[in-house]
Amino acid sequence: MGSRRLITEREILDYVRQGQRTIRVDGPYLLTPLAADAARANGIVMVAETVRPDNDGGKALQSTPPADQRIVLPIAIGADHGGFELKMELSKHIESGGRAVLDVGTHSNARCDYPDFAYAVAIAVKSQVASCGIMIDGAGPGSAIVANKVPGIRAACAYNEFAAWNARAHNDCNVLTLGSRATGIEVCKRIVDVFFSTGFEGGRHQGRVDKIRDVETRFASAEYNGRKC
Repeated sequence: MGSRRLITEREILDYVRQGQRTIRVDGPYLLTPLAADAARANGIVMVAETVRPDNDGGKALQSTPPADQRIVLPIAIGADHGGFELKMELSKHIESGGRAVLDVGTHSNARCDYPDFAYAVAIAVKSQVASCGIMIDGAGPGSAIVANKVPGIRAACAYNEFAAWNARAHNDCNVLTLGSRATGIEVCKRIVDVFFSTGFEGGRHQGRVDKIRDVETRFASAEYNGRKC
């Protein structure tokens, strides 16, 4: 099988301090358990550099991130008391498909406030602890409003599969909100499957997403004083 370079947690954290998110390694490697946790928590992508013959008989570097060595971030999921049961069902559904889940709460059906958990989901995505997120309350729109207050988050409430597809393909959304009292469990499962299997199409939609970012930047700038916008 050949020798593999062992990468430690300290090395991963050194890369993080340097602001690097893609680490290229010359040849096969192994991560220690702590290194794997640190890479996952900080959104690190590992890329193994391999050598292959080029067309002239020489050698050329080829960057190949093997599927079994690529760090895949979990999906953040949260809910208020009204969405707790659905959150537990969707978590099992997601994990059965091979994806990890980061559960940010709530952890019971005791009454609580949806903004707290919608914010937790959004921050997990914003800080790159999670790749994207799901938030469930009774209806869905309230949690989308909260999540969209966090810069960099584009949250959409979806009641059907088309809305989920459009949110990803056209809007490049990174948070999905659902209403436990508006949509049944089997429909929610299909919505989740569509949301996470659909990629952003770019093209003409990229310009529109850029305009969304421009609006966000305008109101976040130091020049905005509440009167001039």
